[in-house]
Amino acid sequence: MMMFFVTGIMGVIIGLSAVTPPNLKIMITLMSMINIGLGAFFTFLYLTQIKADPDKRKKKKKPKFDK
Repeated sequence: MMMFFVTGIMGVIIGLSAVTPPNLKIMITLMSMINIGLGAFFTFLYLTQIKADPDKRKKKKKPKFDK
């Protein structure tokens, strides 16, 4: 997730800087916005996932001692 955000932010900075050739400015900026969108999407999926219940068949049962 962080990979998408970091590369997206760096792409926006590089895409809008003066060192980028004029014919690549729009493409680099749009691709970086897609990276930021993917980062937001995967963050949403990660934060809203449902936690799976542990499998009760794999648990060891404690022996019962009747005295």
